[in-house]
Amino acid sequence: MKLILASQSPRRRELLAMTGFSFDVAPATCDERHVLGTLHDKNSPKHVVEALSLAKATSVLADYPDAIVLGADTVVSLDGIFYGKPEDEADARRMLRELAGRTHLVSTGVTILTSSSSDVFSVLSKVTFYPLSPIIELLIDRYAASGASLDKAGAYGIQELGGLLISGIQGDFFSVMGLPVAEVYQRLAPFAPFDR
Repeated sequence: MKLILASQSPRRRELLAMTGFSFDVAPATCDERHVLGTLHDKNSPKHVVEALSLAKATSVLADYPDAIVLGADTVVSLDGIFYGKPEDEADARRMLRELAGRTHLVSTGVTILTSSSSDVFSVLSKVTFYPLSPIIELLIDRYAASGASLDKAGAYGIQELGGLLISGIQGDFFSVMGLPVAEVYQRLAPFAPFDR
């Protein structure tokens, strides 16, 4: 069986490569708004990321029915508000300032799907940002201006300049980055042998 990553995220590609498993990439084409519209509990980060990861994996499995498909989705939330990818530099600044000095949740849902089985789970981490200060304000402005925050939920990546905003993390670093790779490895290993 071939392993397919249903994501165009370079971070997820990098993390999955850490497992040593060979894989192909086939970005998912699913209507996320439609998926969210079908949820009974739209306020639960766990339900949201698990539903989205399943929808992504399902859309790719349709094209690769003999493969193992890995779908993932990550959301950032604070006080019931979801922070997706920022619309522009100003939106990135707004998000990062709202998260400053507070602890928010980062939820990553993962689906491992074959034509005969599904494994859907999520990992929740708590991330605390430094409070606003002249130093943090300058860092936010610099980071937003770089454009690097525009393709990330919550407008930051823990593995780059955005990591300098973080004063603490409870949970899985790699899950905050976009894929809880150690747990993914544990759950994929039973499918071996597939092409490694």
